[in-house]
Formats: sequence, C-alpha cells, structure tokens
Amino acid sequence: MSKPSRDILQLPIEKRAEIAFKVAVAKAIDEHTRLGLPVYIWRNSRVVKLSSNKRRSSSRRPK
Repeated sequence: MSKPSRDILQLPIEKRAEIAFKVAVAKAIDEHTRLGLPVYIWRNSRVVKLSSNKRRSSSRRPK
C-alpha cells in the first residue's frame, strides 16, 4: 500500500481511520510473511489459516 498524500488532513476522520487501519493490516501481513508465520482470516463464516506461501502466490495476482 502506498503512502497517503499530503491532502489526507482534508478527509473526514472516518476515512483517515480507515486508511490507517488498512496500512496497519498490510504491515502486519507483510511482517508475518517475512517471518514465515501464518495469518488467520475470517472467510465464509469460518476462521481460515493462510500460510505464508499461499499469501505470496495470492498477492501476485492482478487486481
């Protein structure tokens, strides 16, 4: 995720909080991937374990 622009202070506090949350989650996922640790997510009403190998391959998919 790229660094937010300098105009971020013009956004409503809710939007700024959402951006900060997304940046924090991306950093946590990157750190887990770097350390080879799994990440647990909520998918289809269940907790699912994603290994670092699965995250690396899925992160390369075009969006």
